[in-house]
Amino acid sequence: MDTAEQLRILGSLSCIPSLSRKILELDRYPLRASGIEILQINVGRICNLTCRHCHVNAGPKRTETMPRIVLEKCLEILKNFPISTIDITGGSPEMNPHLEWFIHEAAPLKRRMIVRSNLTLLQKEPYRRFIDIFKKQNVEIVTSLPDYLEAKSDRQRGAGVFRKVIEVMRELNACGYGMNGSHLFVNIVHNPVGAYLPGSQAALEHEYRKRLLSEHGVHFNHLFCITNLPVGRYLEYLIQSDNFEDYFDLLCHAFNPAALTNVMCRTTLSVGWDGSLYDCDFNQMLNLMVNHSAPENIMDFDMERLKNREIVVNNHCYGCVAGSGSSCQGATTFTKNA
Repeated sequence: MDTAEQLRILGSLSCIPSLSRKILELDRYPLRASGIEILQINVGRICNLTCRHCHVNAGPKRTETMPRIVLEKCLEILKNFPISTIDITGGSPEMNPHLEWFIHEAAPLKRRMIVRSNLTLLQKEPYRRFIDIFKKQNVEIVTSLPDYLEAKSDRQRGAGVFRKVIEVMRELNACGYGMNGSHLFVNIVHNPVGAYLPGSQAALEHEYRKRLLSEHGVHFNHLFCITNLPVGRYLEYLIQSDNFEDYFDLLCHAFNPAALTNVMCRTTLSVGWDGSLYDCDFNQMLNLMVNHSAPENIMDFDMERLKNREIVVNNHCYGCVAGSGSSCQGATTFTKNA
């Protein structure tokens, strides 16, 4: 399903008010950025997996790869501005041929550097070297494990993926990742397997920690709960399973005004593989570039115009402001009934 069709479907909802209208009623519209603390760099859409919930529609047949010239511009910006976090995502970031170079160049900046890896690729050559690269350069690893039960996780990510992730996590633990007293962090992302919101992040982290340690001998640092946003393959799943309207009704009724304060787009700038700029990775997949008063490509980067830009909002954004809120760093607030 192309982006135009996704946007048409998202705009056709009659069961709920638009998110823009709800924000307007709270006198919070338009949402504006409050700075750029996170530069999220999507280095490509090639991946060795084809996960059912992937909003990127990543997979082995994709060809989009960020060229070195765009990564060089990202590096220049990071050198010139005190952006605290470098968040590298994909696809499988390791499949970008310039990733190793970029990590080595960015590491001396002493910023928090995250790579969102599916881990399974690290079992194979020529990608196994990244375990040592990540360790040497103090890279924080974030990986998806939708459930601590193998069958439920594999239902979303593919047969055998859970077991491969566990095997690589054991290798990472042996290198110090996820261990007490270590400065090496490996964090897990939980996405619900189905058309519902994630539960309590604290409770789920406790359960994951107990089950993964007792059943698999695996340690990790933190669990991030991320709501499945109705974009890409997950939107297709909702339609095919006849859950589309029910899911949006759930998101709308779980709308949490407090979550508006901490939505990730207010402090994040997302860079597409071709240098295009977006408020978040989800908007990127819908080709919703930053507001037209701000530069639309990294080559025209202007901090003053980007740091307080107006955020582009659409109905898929309900997923970030439902319940406890959702971001690439997990829940953003307490539920409205807490």
